[in-house]
Amino acid sequence: MKQYRKKPNFERTEGLHVIVRDNNVDKAMRKLKRMVKNAGILQEIKERQFFQKPSEKKRLAKKAGKKRWLKKVAQMEHEY
Repeated sequence: MKQYRKKPNFERTEGLHVIVRDNNVDKAMRKLKRMVKNAGILQEIKERQFFQKPSEKKRLAKKAGKKRWLKKVAQMEHEY
């Protein structure tokens, strides 16, 4: 006989959600903020606030890549 999982007592909705346990709202808020940060929602909102031309996006992406590369090189030099 096949065993089925119990259904949770709350409805599943799309997007991020946090369950508040023992009326600990502060902990739930910290958890939600961490989830929003990891999902990159705030970063996307900042990017979409104003229109960016495709050439500008390309230029900024190249600049960010160069910055990441220089950071990696500096870390490698620091290790040795």
